[in-house]
Amino acid sequence: MTHTENAPLESWLAQETPEPVLEPALPIVDPHHHLWDLRKMTGEPFTSFQQKVYLGEEISNDIAMSGHNIVQTVFAQCNAFYRTDGPEELRAVGETEFVHEIAALSRSGLYGNTQLCAGIFSAADLRLGDKVEPVLQAHMAASQYFRGVRTAFPRDLNDEFMAGYNMLAKHNLSFDHYSPDHQRLPVLAKLARMQPDVTIIVNHLGGKIDPGANNDAFDQWRQSIDTIAACSNVVLKVGGAQQRVGPWEPPFHANQRNNPIGSEALCALLYPWYTYAIGAFGPDRCMFESNFPVDKECVSYRTLWNTFKCIADKSGLSDSEKEDMFSGTAKRVYRLHD
Repeated sequence: MTHTENAPLESWLAQETPEPVLEPALPIVDPHHHLWDLRKMTGEPFTSFQQKVYLGEEISNDIAMSGHNIVQTVFAQCNAFYRTDGPEELRAVGETEFVHEIAALSRSGLYGNTQLCAGIFSAADLRLGDKVEPVLQAHMAASQYFRGVRTAFPRDLNDEFMAGYNMLAKHNLSFDHYSPDHQRLPVLAKLARMQPDVTIIVNHLGGKIDPGANNDAFDQWRQSIDTIAACSNVVLKVGGAQQRVGPWEPPFHANQRNNPIGSEALCALLYPWYTYAIGAFGPDRCMFESNFPVDKECVSYRTLWNTFKCIADKSGLSDSEKEDMFSGTAKRVYRLHD
């Protein structure tokens, strides 16, 4: 059943003619999607998201209707269902508790064959220093699928933050990062060198991706990518280029087009960014990601994964390299089990 609040976006997406599914048997791990109910949320960015309700049923329907072979997914931190009571630093554990229940429902077969939320990353304030350890332990106790955190980091990488960050290494947890400002990446590279035992996962190609950017802006992004790619303990999520950033919208956003874009057109627009990132990191350190339902404002789940398959073919990736980018890297980095 479609929630009334989701109807405008669903109606826009329904205007596309579904494409034939490329390589339908190729196993895919979607390493970055959200789950939420924003109907009572106030303030940005929540009020601007067009998909107001995205829970187990909604993502399962997107997967089923896509025709792609999505075998597992990873839940990405998004301030969903935090606790409203108890110590402030522990409230984010409510997100892991909620997602674990979705994972348990998924394993019942209720939502199909895909293992939803086979990995989870949530939030913890690493500025607490070593006092963040009980928070991380609470996340791990809430779900055996908990794999790490996504949170901000200070520009000075001060001792207090580093003490908290070192707790990730102690517990074999990863650190996801996203900022629309790619100029944060050189500081992130410094962090990667300071603590090489933590795997860092850069989200969404490292920053805002504007297909209309001039050559100078593109060169600056490439320099940032080169800097972070030089750190062997960093991997890249190759996706998220289909998202709105604040008031800025890409030219293929629902507010900019009468009907959704197709995979060949989307590949043509974004290929320079995707192929450069893949070349800088290598396929064994890259993973395609949906970033749904954020990117759903621009493209359907079927068309998005067709786009990634077009990019892989246009880049000349071998079968083993495609396996890395569509499933292998995500399984290894997030320690996913069949």
